[in-house]
Parts: sequence; C-alpha cells; structure tokens
Amino acid sequence: MAKRANKNGGDSRQLRTIPLLTVEARLKRTLRRHLKSLGFTRSADGALAPPDTSKEGIRRLHAMQRAERIQQSQSFIDEKLPTLRKFFANGREIAPSRIMPRLELIEAGTEQSELFRLASLTWAVPVSQGYGRRMRFLVWDDHNGKLIGIFALGDPVFNLRVRDQLIGWDSHGRRERLVNVLDAFVLGAVPPYNMLLGGKLIASLIRTREVVDHFALRYRQTKGVISGRMKKASLVMVTTSSSLGRSSIYNRLKLDGQPYFENVGFTQGWGHFHIPDELFGEMREYLKRKKHKYAENHRFGQGPNWKMRAMRESIKLLGENPDILCHRIFRELYICELASNATKILRGEAVRPNYRGLQSAETVSDLAIDRWVAPRAARMREFRQWRRTQIDELFKPMFDSNGHRILEAPMEEIRRTYA
Repeated sequence: MAKRANKNGGDSRQLRTIPLLTVEARLKRTLRRHLKSLGFTRSADGALAPPDTSKEGIRRLHAMQRAERIQQSQSFIDEKLPTLRKFFANGREIAPSRIMPRLELIEAGTEQSELFRLASLTWAVPVSQGYGRRMRFLVWDDHNGKLIGIFALGDPVFNLRVRDQLIGWDSHGRRERLVNVLDAFVLGAVPPYNMLLGGKLIASLIRTREVVDHFALRYRQTKGVISGRMKKASLVMVTTSSSLGRSSIYNRLKLDGQPYFENVGFTQGWGHFHIPDELFGEMREYLKRKKHKYAENHRFGQGPNWKMRAMRESIKLLGENPDILCHRIFRELYICELASNATKILRGEAVRPNYRGLQSAETVSDLAIDRWVAPRAARMREFRQWRRTQIDELFKPMFDSNGHRILEAPMEEIRRTYA
C-alpha cells in the first residue's frame, strides 16, 4: 500500500493492483494442468510419458480434442445431418456380393464436400484438415446409392525419418522430389460398411489408375508454393500412419499377392494432438505480445508444419522443455507404391514412372470384395441390424470429463476399424 498527499495536504491511501500471475505464469500453469489432466507424466528432463498406449487409452487421450471438434461443428451437424443422413445405408440395404464401389473426386462448396465433412466427424480420432495439395474422395456403392467411405490425400510432412531413410533421401533429394508423394490423412469406411472390413476396401482403392489420373489432371502442371518453380509431378507413392497402434486396416493388405500398403516402421511420437485448439490460440496470442514472427505464420508455404513451430517457440519462451511436443504415441507408418519403380523415381534414379500392373478401381474392388467383404458378411450377419439413424450416436462424446467411457460396447465395435 502506498501513501501520497491529496490536494488538501492530507494523506490518502491508494491501492495498487498487483497481478497474481504474469501472462507467462498463467499460460505455463494452464499447459501443465492440461497435460496432467490427460494423464501424462514427465521425467526430470521434461519429456512426456503417456498414461496408456492401448487403443482405448489413445482414444481417451484424443477425447478432449474430439469433443472440441464436435463442439465447433455442432451448428453444421445440426443443419446438415437431417438432409445428409439418407446417404448412409441401413444394413439390410447392403448386398455384399453386389457392392459396386465408385470413386468420386469432390470439390469444395458442394453437397459432396459437406457429406465428406460429416462422415469425417464420426471418426473416434479427429482427422486433420490437410494442407497444400488436397484430393478428397467419396466412395459410393452404386448398387444402392449409399456411401461406403471416404479418403483424402494431401501434402506429406516434410521431415519424416522412417520414410526418408527407406527412400534414401538427403535433404536436397527430398526437397526436389517430395512433390511426387502424397499422404492419406483421412481414410475409412462408415457404418455399416466398416463392419464388413470396408476400410480395407477403401485403402485398396488408393492404389488404382483413377487416383493416378486424377492427380495428373489436377497437379501435373502446378508450380511449387515454396520453390515457385514448375514441377511436373507424378504420384508414385502414398504414405499413411495408423492412429491407434497396430492397424486392422493396413495390416496384411494384399490382393493377389500384390502389397497395397506395407509397414515400414514407426513415427517418432512427435505431434500436437495433445494441445487443444483453445490452448494453442492462447499460445499464438502470447507470441503476438512478443512480436514473434511465428504468431501469424499460418499459411502453407511459410515452412513445414507451422503449427508445431509456433507451439515450439511459445513453449521455449515460457521456459518449458519443447520436448513436451513428443507425446510418445508411436504410429505405424505404411507406404503404398503406385509405380513399380517408385523408390527409383524418388531417388532421382529414374524419370518415367512405371504404372504397368496398376489396376482400375473396378478390378481392385472386385478383388477386395471377394477377399474381405463377402467372407466377413457371411460370418457376421449383425451388420444387417444397423439403422442409418444410429449414425447420430457417432457425433456424441465417447468419454466424460473424468475420462470414463459413456458409449456402450456395441458402438465401440462400430468405431474400431475407423482409423
């Protein structure tokens, strides 16, 4: 408390407002409390250890992120679900041996785009929006006009050790030829097709002539955003990673002896899913106060993985160990080689992709239905009990605020092959 003379010569007492926490201290406390609430523990050097790396545990870690995504999209769901629900099948509308898959490349601002977004919101683990080049597909069953599933291909992350070691890239080779690679950042079947191993069917359709042709039409003559140079790209490889440990979709994904996706190792466990959007928004505001260049570094072309960089800089300024961005959830990495000489193309040892042997979506679909879908349908008749109105349940939280499961086991069976 400070004293000073008033205008009449007497003393007055003036209270000073003293903030209990600085901006840095408040943000640091919020970050620590959030990680603790998820169950993460930290070693002496600040590295994180997840509470549970089982599939159930990983879903629980993503629960807050998913709830945040659903809340942000609630008005969209309320508006679009009543009109888009008709595109989801009842189980009795599916004739497994007569399924006729068809790929549809979709454009922004269309009903198909809205259906893609709605379907992706049913995933147990929230999906990325992707960045840079993007191709989004609906996979229809032309036998009944219903949606089987979706997938999306986008620009891959720049630094991915297991991929780069497999190819044999140095920094120059990666910079020059990463343009020939895309990442499947969304992939899965919707119910009831996912009960029939429809996820494997969807994944197989990536390795088809239609996907290569769509890429060529859209991106063959495009200019690199970062380099500013014309790059005559050819899609020769697609990568993807499992979100829940060992994948039931990509595991043993072969047709007629041809691998469609192959396991090549594990990621290093870096990412930012455990930092919610609201907290990231506070980090960006903090960077703005510091006049840091990464505060507005949010457009594709301003460097790989801008969000990770912004978080890292904010965490460092707070005096925390930026290694807390290593969540230690190791994801299996898979690759799909669309060209038989994909690795040689990416190393610069060949110029012309060899697509001989790459089959049409119709041929691949027939193989996948005979290999996976029809046998599963014969063994598990429960899919016929699915009603399209049950899709509404997939937009609800899986866990309460204390991390306890609130959805019943049957709904868990519906979700389990998604990611």
